[in-house]
Amino acid sequence: MSRPPKTPDSAPPPPRRLAPADDTPPDGFDTDFDETDEADEGESEVAEADSGASLDFDEATGGARLKAGVAVIRHFWHTLPNGPGVYRMLDSAGDVLYVGKARSLKKRVASYARGIGHGNRIARMISETAAMEFVTTETETEALLLEANLIKQLKPRFNVLLRDDKSFPYIFITGDHVSPQLTKHRGARNRPGDYFGPFASVWAVNRTLSALQRAFLLRSCSDSYYENRTRPCLLHQIKRCAGPCTGEVGHVEYARLVAQARDFMRGKSQGVKQALAAEMQKASDDLEFERAARYRDRLAALSAIQSSQDINPRTVEEADVFALHEEAGQFCIEAFFFRNFQNWGNRAYFPKADRSTPAAEVLGAFVAQFYDDKPTPRLVLLSQDIDDRDLLQDALGARSGFKVEVAVPRRGEKRDLVEHACTNAREALGRKLADTSSQQKLLAALAQAFGVAGTIRRVEVYDNSHIMGSNAVGAMIVAGPQGFSKTHYRTFNIRSEELTPGDDFGMMREVLTRRFGRLVKEAPRDSAGGEATEMPAWPDLVLIDGGKGQLEAAREALAGVGVTDVPLVGVAKGPDRDAGRETFFVPGRDPFKLAPRDPALYFIQRLRDEAHRFAIGAHRAKRKREFTKSPLDEISGIGPARKRALLLHFGTAKAIARASLDDLATAPGVNMATARAVYDFFHDGRG
Repeated sequence: MSRPPKTPDSAPPPPRRLAPADDTPPDGFDTDFDETDEADEGESEVAEADSGASLDFDEATGGARLKAGVAVIRHFWHTLPNGPGVYRMLDSAGDVLYVGKARSLKKRVASYARGIGHGNRIARMISETAAMEFVTTETETEALLLEANLIKQLKPRFNVLLRDDKSFPYIFITGDHVSPQLTKHRGARNRPGDYFGPFASVWAVNRTLSALQRAFLLRSCSDSYYENRTRPCLLHQIKRCAGPCTGEVGHVEYARLVAQARDFMRGKSQGVKQALAAEMQKASDDLEFERAARYRDRLAALSAIQSSQDINPRTVEEADVFALHEEAGQFCIEAFFFRNFQNWGNRAYFPKADRSTPAAEVLGAFVAQFYDDKPTPRLVLLSQDIDDRDLLQDALGARSGFKVEVAVPRRGEKRDLVEHACTNAREALGRKLADTSSQQKLLAALAQAFGVAGTIRRVEVYDNSHIMGSNAVGAMIVAGPQGFSKTHYRTFNIRSEELTPGDDFGMMREVLTRRFGRLVKEAPRDSAGGEATEMPAWPDLVLIDGGKGQLEAAREALAGVGVTDVPLVGVAKGPDRDAGRETFFVPGRDPFKLAPRDPALYFIQRLRDEAHRFAIGAHRAKRKREFTKSPLDEISGIGPARKRALLLHFGTAKAIARASLDDLATAPGVNMATARAVYDFFHDGRG
């Protein structure tokens, strides 16, 4: 891959028209493109809402930059192939502006090099383009998959971005143990076993797990706990586990319970319930009423799982439903997950996209990114048709290994599911718009209370947490017009060895010095702009949890790195730490309080409480890591694999410390050099 100079030093070659079917690049061309020279049909990754409108940049302030961007794109056009691939547009700093795929890279890039007929969004993107990068692929399907992967990794400013992409929880039945475990799982699916999901929330998983334990009596304990049991645990006593750990149930019978649980989660619920009903009737006929009662309770648990799900479909066994609603320039996509004829929950997404982006493009880009790291069902239902639906269908099928159908239902139960998702999308976006409006009013009240000029788009709140100076952690939380922005939260491990334990002022100086020192280097004020809808890099207001002393420490820290124009406010807790009686310290003003019922006061309390919660959580996590730290972690050359081998062989770190050199050398996976390092560590100090 090569890049041209960031600013073209010479004019383009002599003008010449570009013929759409000509494979040999012409010597040059001007902005007067042939109207028939279009991108391939369906190539609408960056389609504009006003695609037919021309933006006259010669008369606008961005005309020169647009011409420079067009010259850069033309430079690359000459050598591009006609085959499929992915292209990236980069700005002068090397940051990716846009990622797109094309059936023909040559034709697609030519549509940008025309220089006219572009909407505002595309014209802005072209004007900022200083370089391009390309990856050719064998097929357009591969290009689509690569495009979705790169968008999620690089988060280009002009693409539709999937936000709040948290991993989904699953129900997991392990497959690498003689007595499989039933548990919830989140993250990579590397361990052998059966994964059932996704569920929209942990609450839905926990509810279903509880019912499954009552219905199938599968163990939920860890393998190590299982191996060390000598008598049944409480779960067996309350009939939540069959007790395979102590032989209360044989391996053959337990395997039958596991098979029933798998069948039920795979949608064979009627067969499982009929088998249990038959067993209950047989026990009753044999006058074994206690055993019949156990089967009765298990049947009731299965009924509870199915009845607790909302709008269970009768004809749709497995599907994901996506419905989009647009309002006030914002988008909401509601996702519903149906598995085994059951509704496993829903989640609302608010993708980041330019308000001029067509709804179909937003929905198509969202679905392609959504399945980049998630399993695909056999049926995907959409609220509206999208460009390249057949291509997306082929790409999802290629990734999953089975045929996937992407459909826009027009009638029947499938259409009812989509309509229900549309209703939820509309209501979710309405709630978000209302919350955003309220949040903006609160930010305006905050600006008025503390005399901040202009609009507040980013508030940062700082707090420290420690116990007598140990495991000290600094925390920063961020809030803006959309509420708390948890992706921007940061923690700071206090590293200075010169601090006196418990020196809160020194901790605050270190945290703010590191935070703003890095900000000055990575995002200077003159480059900290961005669109009004984006979270800026620099805060418009900084709140410090503390009084005059903390505020002075914060002011000194910022001045030390050359920052003097960020508004600072110290929030001192009231007498007896009563909420509502806080005193505020602002440089150049006398300390003051806000009216007890002032909305800004309640907002500040929420911000401070969130910072306190986040700081305490970070401190507890650090303290827990210290508690579980092993002496083996300090030995050079002992990685996770050898540490695990030693602990499995000797049992505890104390036993390893007492072992002789020869004993250490006999441990699996440990050679003599490693044994010598471990032995010297425990017997010669740190040798």
